[in-house]
Amino acid sequence: MAEQAGRIGLYPGTFDPITNGHVDIITRAARMFNRLVIGVAGNAGKGPLFPIAERVELVQAELAPIAARTGTEIEVQPFASLLIQFAQEVGASVIVRGLRAVSDFDYEFQMAGMNYRLDSRIETVFLMASERHQFISSRFVKEIAQLGGDVSSFVPALTLERTLARVAARA
Repeated sequence: MAEQAGRIGLYPGTFDPITNGHVDIITRAARMFNRLVIGVAGNAGKGPLFPIAERVELVQAELAPIAARTGTEIEVQPFASLLIQFAQEVGASVIVRGLRAVSDFDYEFQMAGMNYRLDSRIETVFLMASERHQFISSRFVKEIAQLGGDVSSFVPALTLERTLARVAARA
């Protein structure tokens, strides 16, 4: 992978909360780049469970072991701009997107096409979710937690603790 040595990858998302599916994609993407930027989107329109600063903090905490294990520099940054503008700002040549199901592909395909039209120097790479994570989404995690269900197998430990505390505080 010598030709990949200088490449910067960008994995964007709302990470509200970060799930084991996100961690899986990030772990696999970290092997492809020497620097991987995790872009945490504000996206207030989705009614986030966590404020953006706390999401950034959680993502940093959950990913520190991956960075140490892979030797990849993993940087977590919030953003509120167009994705392609953020990619340009951080110097990314590749945007990494995770796909869980065929239903994700249509939206992601359209977004990749628009991003390519905005800046053809930045490629989009799709990574399929691992079989055990294909059904996990942040939205489902929040809904299950708010209804008292067990989400311990869907999110990392610190995120589980914070999610349960946040849901309890809102009840």
